[in-house]
Amino acid sequence: MKLAVIAIGGNSLIRDKSHMEVSDQYEAVCETAKHIAELVERGYNPVITHGNGPQVGFILRRAEIAYEMGGLHRVPLVSCDADTQGAIGYQIQQAMDNEFAQRGFDLRAATVVTQVLVAGDDPAFTKPSKPIGTFYNEEQAERIRVEHPDWTLINDAGRGYRRVVPSPYPLEIIELGIVDRLARDGYCVICAGGGGIPVVKGSDGRLGGVDAVIDKDFASSLLAVKIRADLLVISTGVPMVYLNFGKPEQKALDRVSAAEMRRYIGEHHFAPGSMLPKVEAALRFLEQGGKEAIITNPESLAEAVEGKTGTHIYPDT
Repeated sequence: MKLAVIAIGGNSLIRDKSHMEVSDQYEAVCETAKHIAELVERGYNPVITHGNGPQVGFILRRAEIAYEMGGLHRVPLVSCDADTQGAIGYQIQQAMDNEFAQRGFDLRAATVVTQVLVAGDDPAFTKPSKPIGTFYNEEQAERIRVEHPDWTLINDAGRGYRRVVPSPYPLEIIELGIVDRLARDGYCVICAGGGGIPVVKGSDGRLGGVDAVIDKDFASSLLAVKIRADLLVISTGVPMVYLNFGKPEQKALDRVSAAEMRRYIGEHHFAPGSMLPKVEAALRFLEQGGKEAIITNPESLAEAVEGKTGTHIYPDT
């Protein structure tokens, strides 16, 4: 069976402001699980990664409120990363197992709490860029700037203001051997959640956590390279990648080469913090031996693998 790394966006688990509760997110996970299970019918063993942008922000803010109002202990961001791996991993694992059982598949899911090595001197630690948590309007953002002068807020792709935190580049997946072994033994592995728990290695070789959120697309690309995946699928909110997105001259990209996508990046077609990191992650996979990367939305996964939709990116010939 072929290996496919499927990267699920944390934002895709929150449909709108009226569906942000844990039960709402689980419903979204269950719907995505149906589409992922369809890939098994097409000969792929899925290795699932997921984002945590909204969720890690919610957990961190909840901990801050508990500290401010109830005197409870502070919770570092890196621990919130780990919390999201457990909570979201549990939901995906349960949803996949239920879906496999319903379809009569002899396949089980397993979640691996995953640490990812980053460089302690990564420039990202001085330039926060990863949006987390909820969206704020301009009035709310101004109030938060006063209440939390140490926070950095940005306008996230025109959708509102969000807090941003450091997002260092992933260098090594610490539990890679475990993930690879489980996947090769036929398990549906959920790993590198939220891009992985960021850790640095000290001079004595010991690992220690650092407060940051790794981009899940870059971590997924690294994982796909290291386990020699046949396919990398990056999930997003639209069925295909577009040039001139949202404009009258918008054009969908179907099958494109890595060279073409690099040219489009140079022409600034893809928004930072939105589609740009997904395209860059796909290119890094292809540049290091990957055969094909697909960018599409969760409900189009099966059709995209069959070549009926999605943006398919191939190595340069």
